Amino acid sequence: MAGEGSNADWMGSLPPALKSLPLSNLAIPGSHDSFSYWVDDKSPVGPDQATTIKRLAKISLVKKIMKKWSVTQNLTFKEQLEGGIRYFDLRVSSKPGEAGQEIYFIHGLFGIKVCDGLMEINTFLTHHPTEVVFLDFNHFYAMGNSHHVYLISRIQEVFGSKLCTKECVENVTLNYLWGKKQQVLIFYHHPLYEEYPFLWPGNKMPAPWANTTNVRKLLQFLDTTRGERAKHGTFHVSQAILTPRVRTIARYLIRGLKNTLVHRNLPTILEWVKLQKPGVMGVNIITSDFVELVDFAASVIALNDLLLEEGKSRE
Repeated sequence: MAGEGSNADWMGSLPPALKSLPLSNLAIPGSHDSFSYWVDDKSPVGPDQATTIKRLAKISLVKKIMKKWSVTQNLTFKEQLEGGIRYFDLRVSSKPGEAGQEIYFIHGLFGIKVCDGLMEINTFLTHHPTEVVFLDFNHFYAMGNSHHVYLISRIQEVFGSKLCTKECVENVTLNYLWGKKQQVLIFYHHPLYEEYPFLWPGNKMPAPWANTTNVRKLLQFLDTTRGERAKHGTFHVSQAILTPRVRTIARYLIRGLKNTLVHRNLPTILEWVKLQKPGVMGVNIITSDFVELVDFAASVIALNDLLLEEGKSRE
C-alpha cells in the first residue's frame, strides 16, 4: 500500500473542524470481504455455496480455483488498519459438523476464527486510541440462536468498553466517541440486535450492490445510489467493487479475481473516488477489493479536505 503505515492515526490527525462532524458525513475507506486474505482450501466448502459447487469441491483442484476467486484482500486486519481502512465487511458461519459454537469468517471457503480477527483489531485500537472502526456483520450462515449468542458474547468480551452504544447517527462524531472512550461500532444484520445496546441495526449501514462486471455500469450505479442516500439517520457504503459472473469465472478459471477484474479496473475506480465529495448527500464509506494495489485509502481520506474548503466558503 502506498504510504503504508502513514495512515495508522488518520482520524486523530484530522483538523479540529472535522472532529465535530458526524462520521456519516466524513469520507472513510473500507474493504470488501475484509477477512478473505486467508481462506482454507483444505476445509469443506462453506454453506454460502450452492449444492453443485459443494459436490464439485470434493476435487481438490476445484478448491484451489475457488481460492483464486474467494480472496479479495491481500492484507491482514492489522495491515489494513495501519493503511487507514476503518470499515470492515464481515461474513460469518459456523462449520457444519464441528462440535461447539465456534464461528469463522466465510467467503466460499472458511477463513480464520472470528474471535482471532476481533482480537487483532482490538490490539490495534488499544495502541491507537483516536481511531474508530465500523464492523459490519452482514451475512450469517449455518447459525442458530446459540451461535449468535456465542458470537455476540465474544464481541462484548473482546472490545468491552470500546463498544459504541446505539445513538442518533448525527450525534456520532469523533469528539463524541473520544469523550466516551468508544472506538467500535458493530452493525448486526439479524433481529437479535434489538436485545443488545451495542449492536446497531443493519439498516443503519445500507450498502447497495451493483452486481456487475462492467466498470462503467458500476460507476453509474454508485453515482445513482449516492444521490438516493438518506439525508439523515444512516451511514452509507459505496461498494466500489466488480462482481464476477459464473461465465466470467468459467472463462478465466485459473487467473482469478485479481488478475481478471481488479487489476484492469482499479485505476478507473480510483479516478471516480478522487472526484467524490463527502458531506450530507456525498460519499461516506467507500469499499474496495485489494486495497493496497492503488493508493485507495489515502485517496478516500484526502476527500475530507473538501469539507474544510466548504466550511471556509461559507464564512
